[in-house]
Amino acid sequence: MAKTGTTTQGLRAAIERSGYYPTLVAEAVQAAVGGEPVVSYLVHQETTFDANEVRRHVTVLVLTGTCFIVSHTDEQAADATSPSPYATTSTESVKLGRISSVVLSRVVANPESYTPGQLPREVVLTIGWGAVARLDLEPASCGDPNCEADHGYTGSSTADDLSLRVSEAGDGPDSVRETLTFAQALSEATAATTSSR
Repeated sequence: MAKTGTTTQGLRAAIERSGYYPTLVAEAVQAAVGGEPVVSYLVHQETTFDANEVRRHVTVLVLTGTCFIVSHTDEQAADATSPSPYATTSTESVKLGRISSVVLSRVVANPESYTPGQLPREVVLTIGWGAVARLDLEPASCGDPNCEADHGYTGSSTADDLSLRVSEAGDGPDSVRETLTFAQALSEATAATTSSR
């Protein structure tokens, strides 16, 4: 379930509608937002199945005039560290100028008959700001098939701070639409920040 909008009251209402520990989630997000006006937001809840357990997770993305805020809340079953179930909430505030990429991948059914404005079947929103990077390394080689020299390693580094997948089948068409709206707002804000430097 994803909800998007542009006001602090709307953000609080979307968190409450998600039904996922709304008081806890709203307090954490509000502390990160502070007094800044909310430009856009997205609330996305997903349920995963881990062995015999059902786990819920909510991600709240908030765009203000100066920051991008990401909040994650997970629930955990009782374990060796806690005799009762518990939830973990984390928030991160990222200055808009630090965002290095906003990638929106769209999956469209029957592309030969695609019409402008048609809703994708699913979208994946990936946002990078340099906090997490994935390194893929492999042994380097030269063009000589008989060469036995050590050429070191070659590879690539990929920013992978946040990746959010929303599908029409799993989350509904409104969630896909809301993710597109938030991605556009974040892309525009990031571009405006880059051009004003």
